[in-house]
Amino acid sequence: MKKLVCLLAGVSLLSMLASCGPTYVRGSEKPDLDEYAMSTGLDKVDLQKLFDENLESLMSSAVVASWRQQPQPPIVSVFPIANETSEHIRDQLNALLAKMETQFINQGIATIVDHDRQQELIEEVKRQQGGAFNEAQSAQVGRQLGAKYFLTGKIYDSAERAEGERRVQYFLFMKIVDVETGVVRWQNEANLTKGLVS
Repeated sequence: MKKLVCLLAGVSLLSMLASCGPTYVRGSEKPDLDEYAMSTGLDKVDLQKLFDENLESLMSSAVVASWRQQPQPPIVSVFPIANETSEHIRDQLNALLAKMETQFINQGIATIVDHDRQQELIEEVKRQQGGAFNEAQSAQVGRQLGAKYFLTGKIYDSAERAEGERRVQYFLFMKIVDVETGVVRWQNEANLTKGLVS
């Protein structure tokens, strides 16, 4: 009996200790979970804000207005966004580009080149020219894909520290380039600032 009481007391103590620490939650259990900044790094809310600003600018641009007037939507190739920050956000950037592609397709604004086909051609250009793929090769790849335009961009950061505080500014530049002429038909900058203040 004494052993059983000790065992029950031990289980009870472990249960109390486990409930004292942090607990894992889902966004559905805590609706404002995504609103909290947990660092000065880019999170889902930050990236969504940067993309939404760029998408809003693009959708109201002259180039998209001209696409809407064409009998057939133009073919657009979406190239990866160059990550010039110290953040490991490649997957998040790709997910947001996929959301942009979905907008283009579902609204009938543009025909989007399939990523698998695009990646094959990028790899072929790398093999032919040696070295890494860069934006200067985008026009050549775009022509091989049959694209009239390509969408691309870059994300940068600028960080400062002073007396235990930290501020990081992020800038997402996006643009639409005419494959044949290399002329930039639309470009926009979205930015945001995050900080650690005392």
